[in-house]
Amino acid sequence: MKIMHVVEGFGGGVYSFLEDLCNSLSEYNEIVLVYSRRDQTPDRFEEDFCKNIKIINLQMQRKINFFDDAKNFFKLLNIIKNEKPDILHLHSSKAGVLGRISGKILGYKNWNMFYNPHGYAFLQENISYLKRTLYSVIERTMFLFGGTTIAVSKGEYLEGKKITKNIVRIDNSIDDDELKEIVKESKYSNIPVIGTIGRITYQKNPELFNKIAQEFPKLTFIWIGDGELKSKLTSKNIYVTGWKKRYEAIKLMNKLDIYLQTSLWEGLPIALLEAMYMGKPAIVNDVIGNRDVIIHNYNGFTSRSVDEYKKYINMLIGDREVYESVSNNSKKYIEDNHLLKDMVQKYNELYSMGVRYRTIENFPVEL
Repeated sequence: MKIMHVVEGFGGGVYSFLEDLCNSLSEYNEIVLVYSRRDQTPDRFEEDFCKNIKIINLQMQRKINFFDDAKNFFKLLNIIKNEKPDILHLHSSKAGVLGRISGKILGYKNWNMFYNPHGYAFLQENISYLKRTLYSVIERTMFLFGGTTIAVSKGEYLEGKKITKNIVRIDNSIDDDELKEIVKESKYSNIPVIGTIGRITYQKNPELFNKIAQEFPKLTFIWIGDGELKSKLTSKNIYVTGWKKRYEAIKLMNKLDIYLQTSLWEGLPIALLEAMYMGKPAIVNDVIGNRDVIIHNYNGFTSRSVDEYKKYINMLIGDREVYESVSNNSKKYIEDNHLLKDMVQKYNELYSMGVRYRTIENFPVEL
């Protein structure tokens, strides 16, 4: 089976997702990856992918630019026409639009063309109401061009059902083999270290992270990553690491005692899943994606204010029994629900069902 992945937002969690999925499927399938480089795309990223994966650059822009989008549409159309993949799989908004139009022209159907939003663009809170409405209209219009949407969390699935009836759900997962050795080094610090990982952007809500850090001046807070809103992290007890290679970033995350996810919207954050697998009690902003994996007061905490973050941090610091319980429950939850081998099996079943039966109507969806 020949599978083509097309992605514009090639960084962060989407990068990790595609690295895991492409490498896992490449043993028994022919994989083509069409990508656009972003600032957070790792240097020499090709080394992270198996050598038998064909990698093609198509420099799509994130923003709407009709001239650039039209040019890239014809380039993508030719790439798909030349490669003739059995499965066309599109990731994030721009690739989803250009790819579905191309796929429609080339005869792709709901059973062999798929689209992962990885967090719907119209849920962004850093854009105007007019832009959110425009993005929502675009998503609803794209339904007419065919293809099946794949939601990566329960919240995204329920949001997607409002737009299209052609939607399935396969939750994001993590490669536990990659993390096992690192997790062995875990130990609780005498002075707790609190942190997060990701690009410092409006979506990740650095202002809230900064306010939380200011409430605990004697504790160390770490932001693993970098970004255009680094200046928002003014509290003297916050250390910003800058961009790190994936292995180094994971090693740093393993040194945290408590993980914060302050983001304003998400698909299903890979970093949160990894932190939970490491046994890091997580306190997350109560939004789609974050709350889909946190069972409040069991394997983490959902929060809606600085005061609530403060309350749960103090609870974890002050009660070792609570900390250990949440830590153990976090790891077990990920082991039971979000391991890579299970996710890859579901994608393989979805692709194979489409190619073999020319329908995916019987593909199971768990709610």
